[in-house]
Amino acid sequence: LRPKMGVLRPTLTVLPPSKDEEKQCSATLVCLATGGFPSNWKLGWKVGSTSTSSGVLSSLEVLGTDGRYSWSSTLSLSADQWRKAGSVSCEASLTGQSPVAQTLDPDHCSE
Repeated sequence: LRPKMGVLRPTLTVLPPSKDEEKQCSATLVCLATGGFPSNWKLGWKVGSTSTSSGVLSSLEVLGTDGRYSWSSTLSLSADQWRKAGSVSCEASLTGQSPVAQTLDPDHCSE
């Protein structure tokens, strides 16, 4: 039996949209959460200060060889939303824990 791990806070990385997308002024953002435990951390997105669930695709958790979990979540925004966003943040939350958050400031695409 493996020793019971306490709560491990995942590390968040938010990947910005590709350059091609920015030319078209749309945005697909990916949030990677790695090295968390237990498996029921939830990833969520905020556009500006508003939580959003539209355009979000979340992956199932992946169990790594070290017994820690990784997740990813993808957020698709229209050009308009991306331009107006101001900031986009990904948040990992678990009941009883303070959330882990990572913020990305949109590069404004050239109109």
